[in-house]
Amino acid sequence: MANIVGTILAFTFVFGILVFVHEFGHFFMAKLAGVRVEVFSFGYGKRLFGFKKGETDYRVSLFPMGGYVKMLGEGLFEKDRPLAPDDLMAKTRFLRLLIMAMGSIMNIVLALAIIAFMNVVGTTVAEYFDDKPVIGWIESGSPAEKAGLRIDDEIVRIAGREVATWSDVHLAVGSKPDRLVKLEVRREGEILPVDLQTESVTRYEMGYAGFQAKILTQVEMVFPGSPAEKAGLMRKDVIRAIDGKLVYFYQFLEVIQKNAGNELRFEVERGGQVLTLPVTPRREGSVGRIGISQVPKSIVKKYGFFAAIGRSFDENLKNVFLVIRFIRGLFTGETPTSQLGGPLAIANFSYTAFRMGWQPLLGWIAVISLQLGILNLFPIPVFDGGQIFVLVVESIFRRDLGPKARQVWMSIGFVIFAFLIAFVLVNDLVKMLPNGWSSLNPF
Repeated sequence: MANIVGTILAFTFVFGILVFVHEFGHFFMAKLAGVRVEVFSFGYGKRLFGFKKGETDYRVSLFPMGGYVKMLGEGLFEKDRPLAPDDLMAKTRFLRLLIMAMGSIMNIVLALAIIAFMNVVGTTVAEYFDDKPVIGWIESGSPAEKAGLRIDDEIVRIAGREVATWSDVHLAVGSKPDRLVKLEVRREGEILPVDLQTESVTRYEMGYAGFQAKILTQVEMVFPGSPAEKAGLMRKDVIRAIDGKLVYFYQFLEVIQKNAGNELRFEVERGGQVLTLPVTPRREGSVGRIGISQVPKSIVKKYGFFAAIGRSFDENLKNVFLVIRFIRGLFTGETPTSQLGGPLAIANFSYTAFRMGWQPLLGWIAVISLQLGILNLFPIPVFDGGQIFVLVVESIFRRDLGPKARQVWMSIGFVIFAFLIAFVLVNDLVKMLPNGWSSLNPF
């Protein structure tokens, strides 16, 4: 019950910020252009409560799945209708376009501001994310092993697209589940082609290859009274080697579990110094344990003010292209619909981010804000992009669309919007079934 309440509250908090910022963009630009705003609503449907100030009714409505700003003259397509000076249709097409676009612009600005702020205060990230994609571990029986990949292979291209970091590799592989993917790797100075048949993991059908970077293990927590505490291990220690051999993150647990009762000599990096600590795993059941929680070695990335802004532009621009490629993949079939998240998925991720702390929560808000801003610019009639598209067409032909054409356009939009909402909700529910959409197949 606590999880359900927490999920609802987290979703309301995250979505509330995004909707407020988006609708405030429309509201601010409308006021600046001299257009009367009749309603500023969080949510759709029946008015629950609110207050009226000046010409505007500020309200909270029944269904918190978005929000809207209602302007004088908006949606009225009659010809020869008398226009007040503060009527939306009394303004130039350029001003109307700015009003329609400002919601998405504000969402994009929010994403830029959040990432810039996080870059200034500093964020903790896994060190290997920005490393060259040189393979340091291959799972036995995995797609990577079957494809003939080897330790120390450097991944150069995936599906014809150059990859420079492990972050690029994770995105490229994760978006291609159950696919035959063409790789190019650098091995002993030679570029070799490799055919990799990925697998699908998790209910979101993420692509999986079974290789990973050369990731060092960092101690996140030392449990009281554990062998690790008795040996002198401390939080933030980085374990470089065991008994003189390099041991990477995915091998670490295996080494500990196989050596219950045997003294191991840990080579530990602490504050720029290298220490050697004897640690004897304690037998628990059939395996050895030393009493720590571990994470990949992390670093704090922090930038000056102007550098932080530049990095924010770079990161968000990269994410814009990811969103566009994702949408294109949905239409071409390269991206499975299980990777599409609707309100339920957003609520679950919001609650997870909320529990992880303020930095993950801010990062999540930035990601969703950017996606909301971009998607709202798509030329779907009921979206802002649909209205912008009409204004652009009218500007090109220097004439307004007739009332009937506008009504048809909006009707198409409502049908598309209703279908999209229904689909993403059903898609979220289906992902909770054991076999996803396959669970609905009676044969």
